[in-house]
Amino acid sequence: MSDYLQRLSESIFSLHGCKATHVSTTPVKEVFRGQTVWEGAVETFDLKGHPKAKQIYAWGYENPNDPKKLEVTAVLKLPPVTSEVEAVRVAVASSAKRKE
Repeated sequence: MSDYLQRLSESIFSLHGCKATHVSTTPVKEVFRGQTVWEGAVETFDLKGHPKAKQIYAWGYENPNDPKKLEVTAVLKLPPVTSEVEAVRVAVASSAKRKE
């Protein structure tokens, strides 16, 4: 497992207390009103021990102020989130609401 995937897995464990096993990587590009609002790779992990979700979608980027710190977004695969694209949409919408 790459260092990046290991760091995501550790973050998932820290957030949800569950072991996360990497399953796949999916490229996602989310466009809203003709503008790209997010583009990147979404990692899918199987979860072991979560009371409701069997999978989680996650991605991250290095903090520009602290390159050792990975800023992680993790979205459980629970309705209405059923795909990598839906996970990105939920995260983008949540981020937009926090900025309002």
